[in-house]
Amino acid sequence: QVRLVESGGGSVQAGGSLRLSCTASGFSFAWYNMNWYRQAPGKERELVASISNYEGTDIRYADSVKDRFTVSRDNAKNTLYLQMDSLEPEDTAMYYCNVVILDPYWGQGTQVTVSS
Repeated sequence: QVRLVESGGGSVQAGGSLRLSCTASGFSFAWYNMNWYRQAPGKERELVASISNYEGTDIRYADSVKDRFTVSRDNAKNTLYLQMDSLEPEDTAMYYCNVVILDPYWGQGTQVTVSS
């Protein structure tokens, strides 16, 4: 079955960096576009970054994270990454890995907390 496991979250001060990872199993990882979402308390889940399948040449970011976050993938390791730099308190949220294979699949999430 499809399984997504996020890791790498934590607590940092504003201006700091974190690198999130999402390890995938149960499907042919390289074949699928992958996404990072986040959800802050009291807010709707929002799309943060997307990367296309195979070489990941088509990458898109939410305006709020553009030029600060970098999404990448390692198909040999079945792993999706999100490098987050210049973190701001507004980035505080639970971060989720997502893939759509007929239906959407989600990991359990990893918490990112940024203090000012």
